[in-house]
Amino acid sequence: MFILTGKFGPGDKRRTRTIVIDVTINGEPHQFAGPLTVEALLIELEIDPKKVAIERNLEIVPKSTYRDVNIDQGDTLEIVHFIGGGMTDTNDDTFTIAGQTFTSRLIVGTGKYKDFEETREAIAASGAEIVTVAVRRVNISDPGQPMLIDFVDPKKYVYLPNTAGCFTADDAVRTLRLAREAGGWKLVKLEVLGDKRTLYPEMVETLKAAEVLIKEDFDVMVYCSDDPIMAQRLEDLGCCAIMPLAAPIGSGLGVQNPVGLRIIIENAKVPVLVDAGVGTASDAAIAMELGCDGVLMNTAIAEAKDPIAMAQAMKLSIQAGRLAYKAGRMPRKLYADPSSPLAGLI
Repeated sequence: MFILTGKFGPGDKRRTRTIVIDVTINGEPHQFAGPLTVEALLIELEIDPKKVAIERNLEIVPKSTYRDVNIDQGDTLEIVHFIGGGMTDTNDDTFTIAGQTFTSRLIVGTGKYKDFEETREAIAASGAEIVTVAVRRVNISDPGQPMLIDFVDPKKYVYLPNTAGCFTADDAVRTLRLAREAGGWKLVKLEVLGDKRTLYPEMVETLKAAEVLIKEDFDVMVYCSDDPIMAQRLEDLGCCAIMPLAAPIGSGLGVQNPVGLRIIIENAKVPVLVDAGVGTASDAAIAMELGCDGVLMNTAIAEAKDPIAMAQAMKLSIQAGRLAYKAGRMPRKLYADPSSPLAGLI
């Protein structure tokens, strides 16, 4: 296809011919103004040539030839890059929190493990990209003790500072201000607890803390009750993710209020992640089948007899639950419905 552009008055020599090239990239049709090389195509797509490999019409294009190889009409291109190995959601099933995109829908905590080495191995087995970290005082009497940061690289994982152990809005805000100063973290997890026995969220204090933090330009993921009205208020304040509990923290009871969670999910315009109460893989799958964007857990993995194996199980259950949700379950029925047709029965 050719398009002529420019002014064509008498004696005007300014004539431009633009070639429109139709190509297929990663299974989808695209049009570009040509002529065009592989390098120019990547520049137009804002893709770093160093980070990808390209197949053109079923043949690999060497990086050294990107500047010289022309894109022709009807070409089929595959542009690929490296991601973490193993079974993961497809790239179009990522989810985004505060402008950051993630492929793993499992967030894990870093407490309760027997040592930092086990913590590191469990996180790796889980496939998580976000890990929660508590803010605690440095042991001044023994500053040489190992720290989490020595085992879990903040350049590899997104650290999510939380306010575990805070029972007032003031304490939670103070803790997260310190976290931002310590590591520059803007994405945080807010939790304000009501009492030491149940560790249920204190929603009045949670709302107060959320309002202050959002005004101070924090991106707030917030632990909350499974009350749809409270969840909506937190979203209206500007929280970037709503995290209702499935059951009390560390209880392992699983999803106790699927109806409330479902209403929160249906109303929310930000990600909804179950936080607290998951005990085993089926609990995580149930949360994902309800439509949750993800699940946060710590005790279910850390206190398993084999934390590394449980971390792997949780990874797979999150993926299975998400896939089942997208597939759409069969309707529930009161009576039997035979799988085999009755017509032609002998």
